[in-house]
Amino acid sequence: QVQLVESGGGLVQPGGSLRLSCAASGRTFSSYPMAWFHQAPGKDREFVGAISRSGAISYYTNSVKGRFTISRDNAKNTVYLQMNSLKPEDTAVYYCAVVRRFIFGTMIPVGEVDYWGQGTQVTVSS
Repeated sequence: QVQLVESGGGLVQPGGSLRLSCAASGRTFSSYPMAWFHQAPGKDREFVGAISRSGAISYYTNSVKGRFTISRDNAKNTVYLQMNSLKPEDTAVYYCAVVRRFIFGTMIPVGEVDYWGQGTQVTVSS
């Protein structure tokens, strides 16, 4: 069993930055890959990016490449999502997740998520 708690969401102007955090407890944090998803109003939950167990490798959906960065600190049992150059279309609830596997270059479907956080709202608006 894993518990995930996100924080760091809020309201930001277009072009601004936010850093989301996700603190994990339960199992050995370094034993599983992590991912971030988002869900905009009226839309399905979508993959944003993922990071390997060690943190050495990460992969992103095309819409956020070059703007978002995922990192993890296994000593602190925490994964981060640094979001820069934010756009109004980034507005969504953001969820961190424990995923079963991570293969570089492959998007992860929601069906391969073992545990979800509660989500944190990110609103990009002037």
